[in-house]
Amino acid sequence: MKEPVETSTSKTVVLIAITMSSFLAPMALSSVNIALPTMAKELNMNALSLSWVATAYMVAAAMFLVPLGRLADIVGRKKIFLLGAGVFTVASFLLGVSPSTGFIIAFRAMQGIGGSMLFGTGIAILTSVYPTEERGRVFGINVAAVYLGLSAGPFLGGIFTQYVGWRSVFFMNVPLGIAILSFCIWKLREEWAHARGESYDFIGSLIYAVMLISIMYGFSLLPKTEALLFILPGVAAMLAFVFWEKRTKSPIINMNVFMENRAFTLSNIAALISYSATYAAGFLLSLYLQHIKGLSPTGAGIILVSQPIVQALFSPLAGRVSDRVEPRLVASTGMAVTAAGLFCLALIEAATPMWIIVGDLVVLGLGFAIFSSPNTNAIMSSVETKFYGVASSVLSTMRLLGQMFSMGVAMLLFAVYMGKVEIVPLYYPLLMKSVRIAFLVFGFMCVAGIYASFARGNMRKKVDNQQL
Repeated sequence: MKEPVETSTSKTVVLIAITMSSFLAPMALSSVNIALPTMAKELNMNALSLSWVATAYMVAAAMFLVPLGRLADIVGRKKIFLLGAGVFTVASFLLGVSPSTGFIIAFRAMQGIGGSMLFGTGIAILTSVYPTEERGRVFGINVAAVYLGLSAGPFLGGIFTQYVGWRSVFFMNVPLGIAILSFCIWKLREEWAHARGESYDFIGSLIYAVMLISIMYGFSLLPKTEALLFILPGVAAMLAFVFWEKRTKSPIINMNVFMENRAFTLSNIAALISYSATYAAGFLLSLYLQHIKGLSPTGAGIILVSQPIVQALFSPLAGRVSDRVEPRLVASTGMAVTAAGLFCLALIEAATPMWIIVGDLVVLGLGFAIFSSPNTNAIMSSVETKFYGVASSVLSTMRLLGQMFSMGVAMLLFAVYMGKVEIVPLYYPLLMKSVRIAFLVFGFMCVAGIYASFARGNMRKKVDNQQL
């Protein structure tokens, strides 16, 4: 039985709007990383301030993803999506004119809130519009847009930073943001609010925000022992959140979605593991390529871009396959390929030929492409329509938590094997050891992810009933 799909707005129009936003945010984020050294030099930023330029966005986005996703289910996903595009665009402009470090960090948090509105509603809107048998294909296109943004960001960011200045890296987001807003106001006529009329859980949202900021900031402090001062209260807040949500009449997250829906829970766990095991790969290989191989930042970037390009090319194909083949089989295969790529990277040496490094990155990109869109398909097809916003937001939260945890693991291994030392030739052997062990740990994490992905059960038998 097919789900009812609203058709007053063309499905293609919706796909274009969401795809543009899925390109914008990743492009904006990855381009900023290239501009950070120049920005730090001009504004005299210290290492802590510079780290907060990146962290402020991620923490703010994680705090607001689920609360705003729930709000979108109630008041309308298009409203929140348009608001998110507006906030993201305005924040980008304000970042470009910011006079000091404090303003930059504040507006990066504002940009993160806008990003949470885009990511918390985009997949939910696509799910509302497209029937089950077409979702894998459109999710694949959406994932491809994300990786095209990640690929284009460093390239465009490098050009704009070098020839125009670091502020232009923020300004270049403004025209695309305005284009998305204009297109959506002009073409998007439908509204999607399947939980309209339900009350909003403000207390649960507050507990959730405290929980996320504590845990994510704690991850960012790893391997320092102070990290536990934030992670442990975050875990306590998580228990309080579950306790409250099970007793309130209109929770921001219906705990039954996790407790009674095996497919939803295990699919999100698989996503968390996948991001945890892959996000730090680019960071580790950047150090390897520049310090061990002696490449310039531009040269290292050219090598590293091979992974997101492969992901962008194969994600739509993997999505289409998951429309016809059981998603858990496709996603589990992707997780296995990712594990193979990570284990191969755990074998690299100083003398490893560059073509092998590129080949390993291709395998890694292929594995994540095969995993990502089918897994998204499984998550969104396992819940009722009124939970689409929350489900989309939970998936995006898994991504952010996984990214922070991945970097935390990498930093912890560096602390164990290298200590607090500057990376100079004397310590290159220890750097190599740390990198290899990190990839080995990430590979075994993916092995556990294969189980979570495969154990979710057959989605094809569940879609017709649309479990909670």
